[in-house]
Amino acid sequence: MKQMRERCWPFRAVCLGISMICVLGGFAFAGGERQKAPADKVATTAIAVFIPGVMSGSPIYEMLAAGVRQAAAEKSGVEVTVIEGGFNQAEWEPRITTLAASGQYDLIVSSNPSLPAIASAVSAKFPQQQFLLLDGELAGNPRIYSMRYNQQEQAYMAGHIAALVAQDLDTRPSRIGLVAGQEYPAMNGVILPGYLAGAREVNPDMTVDFRVVGNWFDAGKGAELAAAMIRDGAGVILCIAGGANEGVVQAAAEAGAKVVWFDINGYGIRPGTVVGSSILHQDKAAYEKTKAFLEGSLPFGQADRAGVAAGYVDFVEDDPDYRASVSPGAREKQAALTARLRSGALDLSE
Repeated sequence: MKQMRERCWPFRAVCLGISMICVLGGFAFAGGERQKAPADKVATTAIAVFIPGVMSGSPIYEMLAAGVRQAAAEKSGVEVTVIEGGFNQAEWEPRITTLAASGQYDLIVSSNPSLPAIASAVSAKFPQQQFLLLDGELAGNPRIYSMRYNQQEQAYMAGHIAALVAQDLDTRPSRIGLVAGQEYPAMNGVILPGYLAGAREVNPDMTVDFRVVGNWFDAGKGAELAAAMIRDGAGVILCIAGGANEGVVQAAAEAGAKVVWFDINGYGIRPGTVVGSSILHQDKAAYEKTKAFLEGSLPFGQADRAGVAAGYVDFVEDDPDYRASVSPGAREKQAALTARLRSGALDLSE
């Protein structure tokens, strides 16, 4: 992402979508989608939502656009344009540079850990351009506001439920898995350690079998890695691999293993196989921060971090598929953990 998540985090660019063409100031972008102000209103504020990947099949980016649009709909004269940047990270900076160079946008909104560095470089060339960046962190630039989610908390909750479910399975109770699309700083330095730490709260002897697909779309490779993990005794697997997650889920379902989901509610993807979902409320963040911009109160230059206590990170425990798939004892222990995080009694500050 620097790094990617589906999120292209990674995990956040999941499937190939249908690209549309948006011509902005003489430049063409893949996947542009403009939401115009009503005909009887003159647009006074223009916002570009840059998707580092594609929206189709990427709920985390769908939430980003939805949150911005919700805030824009509450104020007259705001126009929102959504631009899909595609999966090639090398193209993101040139495309954002072109957006800034067009001079058409009061605010560029995006979400990815690699975006702060890109926005900083673009800001040096076009110092009037303002940026709102989620899932990233950069303080001190007077044209950029960023907010990073506490992924240590998110991963800790995922590891905790994985270990609880592992104890209930007829497999090695001290081994769980994690399949990632790629290695990147947040994965290696935050998510993997947080996942292991959460699991070790349940079982101090827990180990994590960590394997990497090498991209964010190869479902066949995801299935191959998951099947190998299961053969080696990992009965529960966290998958953060974009489109390759499909292969992980399929392999787990065929072997009677379980999967923990990341970023969105994944129980409905394969009920009975997906047994945990630690999520981000990206729509809430996008809405609130865009609204603050439109009201003139977004603190540019500031970098915030937000987690469970602030309501931006959480674990989904009220889904009927979760209740049907996980034992009452495991659910009770998981609920106790999330209650400690929500109240601030457990501090997992990064």
